[in-house]
Amino acid sequence: MIGIAGGTGSGKSTVAHALAEGLPNASVVVVDHDAYYRDRSDLSFEERAGLNYDHPDALDNDLFALHLGALRAGEAVDLPIYDFVTHSRRQESRRVSPARIIIVEGILVFVEERVRRLLDIKLFVDTDADLRVFRRIRRDLEQRGRSFNSVREQYYNFVRPMHLEYVEPSKRWADLIIPEGGENRIALDVILGKLARLF
Repeated sequence: MIGIAGGTGSGKSTVAHALAEGLPNASVVVVDHDAYYRDRSDLSFEERAGLNYDHPDALDNDLFALHLGALRAGEAVDLPIYDFVTHSRRQESRRVSPARIIIVEGILVFVEERVRRLLDIKLFVDTDADLRVFRRIRRDLEQRGRSFNSVREQYYNFVRPMHLEYVEPSKRWADLIIPEGGENRIALDVILGKLARLF
C-alpha cells in the first residue's frame, strides 16, 4: 500500500497514475482520499460551499481507514463518490477489488496515524506554492465550475492555512520526497523499479 500526499495541485494524481500505468495491468488500484468527504447534504448548497474542506475533520477517516484495512485484508469495498460541483456525496458508490498494489492519494493522507500505519511506502510530492495555486485555480475553474472569486476566497481562508498547519508538517512522515511531482521522471523510474521487484 503506497500513500501519496502533498499540497493541492502538487501533482499527486499525476504521480499516482504514472505509477499505475507503469505496473502490470490489474495489479494496481488507486483510492482517492477526496472521495471520503463527509456527506453534508443536510446543509444548503451555499452552506456547503463555505465549509473548510482542507481540515482533516472534513473527511470520513473512520470509513477511509476501514476500507483501506479491508483492501489490505483482500476484501472488496464500495468506495463513496464525491461530487465536487455540488459539494455532496453521490448516491452510487464504486466497487473496488483488492490488488497487489494499492495507491492511496490525498493532501491529508499522512495526517491520520491509523492510516499511516497501513502504508508500506509513503511519498510526499513537493511542488512550489506558485505552481500549486495556479494548478488549483485552473482545475477549479475548468472542472468544478467555480468562480475566480470563490477560488481566491477559499484559498486564503482555508487552503493556505490548512496546508501550513497540516499538509506541510506531514512531510516528516514521508519515506521519499518527490520534487515537482509527475515531471520528475527519475524519481518515478526509481519507485517503479522497486515496485517491479514485487512481481
